[in-house]
Amino acid sequence: MNYFAHPTAVIDEGCTIGKGTQIWCFTHLRTGCIIGEDCILGQNVFIDSGVVIGNRIKVQNNVSVYAGVICEDEVFLGPSVVFTNVINPRSAINRKHEIRETVIRRGATVGANATVICGNEIGAYAFVGAGAVVTKPVPPYALIAGNPARQTGWMSEEGHKLHFDKTGLAVCSGSGQKYRLSDGLVRRVE
Repeated sequence: MNYFAHPTAVIDEGCTIGKGTQIWCFTHLRTGCIIGEDCILGQNVFIDSGVVIGNRIKVQNNVSVYAGVICEDEVFLGPSVVFTNVINPRSAINRKHEIRETVIRRGATVGANATVICGNEIGAYAFVGAGAVVTKPVPPYALIAGNPARQTGWMSEEGHKLHFDKTGLAVCSGSGQKYRLSDGLVRRVE
Protein backbone atom coordinates (compact mmCIF):
# COMPACT_ATOMS: atom_id res chain seq x y z
CA MET A 1 0.00 0.00 0.00
CA ASN A 2 1.59 3.27 -1.10
CA TYR A 3 -1.05 5.51 0.50
CA PHE A 4 -2.30 6.11 4.05
CA ALA A 5 -5.79 5.06 5.16
CA HIS A 6 -7.08 5.65 8.69
CA PRO A 7 -8.32 2.40 10.30
CA THR A 8 -11.93 3.69 10.26
CA ALA A 9 -11.91 4.46 6.52
CA VAL A 10 -14.01 2.13 4.36
CA ILE A 11 -12.36 1.40 1.01
CA ASP A 12 -14.39 -0.93 -1.17
CA GLU A 13 -12.61 -3.40 -3.44
CA GLY A 14 -11.84 -2.06 -6.88
CA CYS A 15 -10.82 1.50 -5.98
CA THR A 16 -7.73 3.00 -7.60
CA ILE A 17 -5.71 5.11 -5.15
CA GLY A 18 -2.52 6.98 -6.07
CA LYS A 19 0.68 7.02 -4.05
CA GLY A 20 1.05 9.52 -1.26
CA THR A 21 -2.69 9.98 -0.82
CA GLN A 22 -4.07 10.31 2.73
CA ILE A 23 -7.55 9.01 3.57
CA TRP A 24 -8.77 10.09 6.99
CA CYS A 25 -11.33 8.78 9.48
CA PHE A 26 -14.84 7.67 8.52
CA THR A 27 -14.25 8.27 4.81
CA HIS A 28 -15.92 5.88 2.36
CA LEU A 29 -14.59 5.14 -1.13
CA ARG A 30 -16.94 3.14 -3.37
CA THR A 31 -15.89 0.50 -5.88
CA GLY A 32 -14.71 1.99 -9.17
CA CYS A 33 -13.67 5.44 -7.94
CA ILE A 34 -10.27 6.76 -8.98
CA ILE A 35 -8.19 8.85 -6.57
CA GLY A 36 -4.96 10.42 -7.85
CA GLU A 37 -1.58 10.90 -6.18
CA ASP A 38 -0.84 13.10 -3.16
CA CYS A 39 -4.50 13.80 -2.37
CA ILE A 40 -5.91 14.49 1.09
CA LEU A 41 -9.42 13.19 1.81
CA GLY A 42 -10.59 14.59 5.15
CA GLN A 43 -12.90 13.13 7.76
CA ASN A 44 -16.32 11.77 6.73
CA VAL A 45 -15.80 12.14 2.97
CA PHE A 46 -17.87 10.06 0.53
CA ILE A 47 -16.54 9.29 -2.96
CA ASP A 48 -19.03 7.42 -5.16
CA SER A 49 -18.44 4.81 -7.87
CA GLY A 50 -17.16 6.26 -11.11
CA VAL A 51 -15.89 9.51 -9.57
CA VAL A 52 -12.48 10.66 -10.77
CA ILE A 53 -10.31 12.68 -8.39
CA GLY A 54 -7.09 14.00 -9.96
CA ASN A 55 -3.68 14.57 -8.36
CA ARG A 56 -2.90 16.88 -5.43
CA ILE A 57 -6.56 17.47 -4.56
CA LYS A 58 -7.74 18.47 -1.09
CA VAL A 59 -11.20 17.29 -0.08
CA GLN A 60 -12.12 18.74 3.31
CA ASN A 61 -14.36 17.16 5.97
CA ASN A 62 -17.96 16.12 5.25
CA VAL A 63 -17.81 16.35 1.44
CA SER A 64 -20.03 14.11 -0.71
CA VAL A 65 -18.87 13.52 -4.29
CA TYR A 66 -21.47 11.54 -6.25
CA ALA A 67 -21.26 9.57 -9.51
CA GLY A 68 -20.69 11.74 -12.55
CA VAL A 69 -18.16 14.11 -10.97
CA ILE A 70 -14.66 14.56 -12.39
CA CYS A 71 -12.11 16.74 -10.59
CA GLU A 72 -8.96 17.63 -12.48
CA ASP A 73 -5.62 18.15 -10.70
CA GLU A 74 -5.13 20.57 -7.78
CA VAL A 75 -8.80 21.17 -7.03
CA PHE A 76 -9.80 22.29 -3.51
CA LEU A 77 -13.18 21.18 -2.12
CA GLY A 78 -14.01 23.00 1.11
CA PRO A 79 -15.83 21.53 4.13
CA SER A 80 -19.34 20.18 3.49
CA VAL A 81 -19.36 20.75 -0.29
CA VAL A 82 -22.14 18.75 -1.98
CA PHE A 83 -22.46 17.65 -5.59
CA THR A 84 -25.75 16.53 -7.08
CA ASN A 85 -25.95 14.16 -10.04
CA VAL A 86 -29.61 14.06 -11.13
CA ILE A 87 -31.71 17.17 -11.84
CA ASN A 88 -35.07 15.85 -10.60
CA PRO A 89 -34.47 13.04 -8.06
CA ARG A 90 -37.36 11.06 -6.57
CA SER A 91 -37.02 8.30 -4.03
CA ALA A 92 -39.47 6.00 -5.82
CA ILE A 93 -38.02 6.52 -9.32
CA ASN A 94 -34.61 5.16 -10.36
CA ARG A 95 -32.90 7.82 -12.47
CA LYS A 96 -29.32 6.50 -12.46
CA HIS A 97 -29.43 6.55 -16.27
CA GLU A 98 -30.01 10.33 -16.06
CA ILE A 99 -26.80 11.17 -14.17
CA ARG A 100 -25.27 14.38 -15.56
CA GLU A 101 -21.51 14.84 -15.67
CA THR A 102 -19.99 17.65 -13.61
CA VAL A 103 -16.39 18.70 -14.26
CA ILE A 104 -14.22 20.76 -11.93
CA ARG A 105 -11.22 21.99 -13.94
CA ARG A 106 -7.62 22.23 -12.78
CA GLY A 107 -6.88 24.45 -9.80
CA ALA A 108 -10.49 25.44 -9.07
CA THR A 109 -11.69 26.07 -5.51
CA VAL A 110 -15.18 25.23 -4.25
CA GLY A 111 -15.78 26.91 -0.89
CA ALA A 112 -17.31 25.52 2.30
CA ASN A 113 -20.98 24.51 2.16
CA ALA A 114 -21.26 25.20 -1.57
CA THR A 115 -23.62 23.06 -3.65
CA VAL A 116 -22.83 22.23 -7.28
CA ILE A 117 -25.89 21.31 -9.34
CA CYS A 118 -25.06 18.53 -11.79
CA GLY A 119 -24.24 19.09 -15.43
CA ASN A 120 -22.14 22.20 -14.86
CA GLU A 121 -18.46 22.81 -15.45
CA ILE A 122 -16.35 24.91 -13.10
CA GLY A 123 -13.52 26.41 -15.14
CA ALA A 124 -9.81 26.24 -14.38
CA TYR A 125 -8.77 28.31 -11.35
CA ALA A 126 -12.33 29.53 -10.77
CA PHE A 127 -13.29 30.31 -7.17
CA VAL A 128 -16.72 29.36 -5.84
CA GLY A 129 -17.45 31.26 -2.62
CA ALA A 130 -18.61 29.62 0.59
CA GLY A 131 -22.31 28.70 0.56
CA ALA A 132 -22.74 29.37 -3.15
CA VAL A 133 -25.20 27.34 -5.21
CA VAL A 134 -23.76 26.70 -8.67
CA THR A 135 -26.62 26.44 -11.20
CA LYS A 136 -24.74 27.19 -14.44
CA PRO A 137 -21.24 26.80 -15.90
CA VAL A 138 -18.48 28.91 -14.35
CA PRO A 139 -15.80 30.45 -16.61
CA PRO A 140 -12.09 29.94 -15.91
CA TYR A 141 -10.71 32.35 -13.27
CA ALA A 142 -14.22 33.57 -12.32
CA LEU A 143 -15.10 34.46 -8.73
CA ILE A 144 -18.72 33.55 -7.97
CA ALA A 145 -20.86 33.77 -4.85
CA GLY A 146 -24.47 33.64 -3.68
CA ASN A 147 -27.65 31.63 -4.25
CA PRO A 148 -27.93 31.26 -7.15
CA ALA A 149 -24.23 31.94 -7.69
CA ARG A 150 -23.35 35.02 -9.73
CA GLN A 151 -19.99 36.26 -10.89
CA THR A 152 -18.53 39.01 -8.71
CA GLY A 153 -15.00 39.23 -10.10
CA TRP A 154 -11.93 37.34 -11.26
CA MET A 155 -9.22 35.37 -9.41
CA SER A 156 -5.59 34.57 -10.14
CA GLU A 157 -4.12 31.07 -10.11
CA GLU A 158 -2.79 31.84 -6.61
CA GLY A 159 -6.26 32.75 -5.37
CA HIS A 160 -5.95 36.54 -5.25
CA LYS A 161 -8.65 38.84 -6.61
CA LEU A 162 -7.68 40.42 -9.92
CA HIS A 163 -8.22 44.13 -10.64
CA PHE A 164 -8.08 44.94 -14.35
CA ASP A 165 -6.96 48.33 -15.67
CA LYS A 166 -8.51 50.16 -18.63
CA THR A 167 -6.42 48.12 -21.07
CA GLY A 168 -7.71 44.81 -19.64
CA LEU A 169 -4.48 43.92 -17.81
CA ALA A 170 -4.19 42.76 -14.17
CA VAL A 171 -1.28 41.63 -12.02
CA CYS A 172 -1.64 39.01 -9.27
CA SER A 173 -0.72 40.60 -5.93
CA GLY A 174 0.81 37.31 -4.76
CA SER A 175 2.84 36.05 -7.71
CA GLY A 176 3.24 39.06 -9.99
CA GLN A 177 1.76 36.96 -12.82
CA LYS A 178 -0.09 39.02 -15.47
CA TYR A 179 -3.61 38.31 -16.74
CA ARG A 180 -5.55 39.70 -19.70
CA LEU A 181 -9.35 40.22 -19.80
CA SER A 182 -10.64 40.11 -23.36
CA ASP A 183 -14.11 39.35 -24.74
CA GLY A 184 -15.36 38.41 -21.27
CA LEU A 185 -12.65 35.79 -20.65
CA VAL A 186 -9.45 35.87 -18.61
CA ARG A 187 -6.17 34.38 -19.81
CA ARG A 188 -2.79 34.26 -18.17
CA VAL A 189 -0.17 36.28 -20.04
CA GLU A 190 2.90 34.13 -20.71
